[in-house]
This record gives sequence, structure tokens and C-alpha cells, in this order.
Amino acid sequence: MRIETMKLTDVNVKKAKPGDKARKLSDSGGLFIQIEPTGGKLWRYKYRFEGKQKLLALGKYPDVPLQEARKRHQETRELLAQGIDPAAAKRAQKAAGDERQANSFEVIAREWFETWKTNMAAGTIKRVLRSLSVC
Repeated sequence: MRIETMKLTDVNVKKAKPGDKARKLSDSGGLFIQIEPTGGKLWRYKYRFEGKQKLLALGKYPDVPLQEARKRHQETRELLAQGIDPAAAKRAQKAAGDERQANSFEVIAREWFETWKTNMAAGTIKRVLRSLSVC
């Protein structure tokens, strides 16, 4: 994988073309954009935590523009300064979101409905489902 070092600009990122191998365009402080042979452009942050080198995905270009990637990079650097592994924090945040989703009213209501509907008439089942559906 080739690494090209320069201060990135939106124009540089936009004009970067894929090659026959993956390559990196480096920004600063471990932030870079990885350009895949397929044309995908992925923001990455390379850092060390407790003596181990780690790589954190910050998003896909153009969904995450250069300024947003730099903002996310700065936020992860602040976590590192506090002694928090950014990858672990990201996993914990995702798990908390998944748990909230699993405990949503709709999920619990559908579980209740599956056990309740066994001996009910078709019309009653339709009416209950309609009243539980979110508009």
C-alpha cells in the first residue's frame, strides 16, 4: 500500500483516483483516507493505545467530508488524551444504541402479541395489530 503525504484538501480527495493497489492519502496526526482499487474512499485514524497500534474507521467519503473527518479525528484524539480507547468507546456507544432499540415499545409489544394471539379471531388480531402499529 502506497502512502502519499500532503495536507489534504477537498479537491485532492475528490480528484484522487483508484489504482491497482490500495493507497493512502495522509492528512495529519494519523488521519488518512484510504483509496481502494474499487474506488471506495474510507477515512481512517491510526493511533496507539496502551502500546498497541490500532486503526479506527471514521466514515466513508463523500458521506463524511474532509471537515467532518477532521472533527471526528479531533474528538478521538481528545478521548485518547483522557486515557479512553476510541474504538472501545465507539463499540460501547453502538451496544447502548442496540440495547435501547431492543427494549423499544414496538419490540416488546410484538413479543407480547405473539404469545397473546394464539386463541384470538382473525378480526381481533387485525384490530390489535393496527392499534399497535406506529403511524
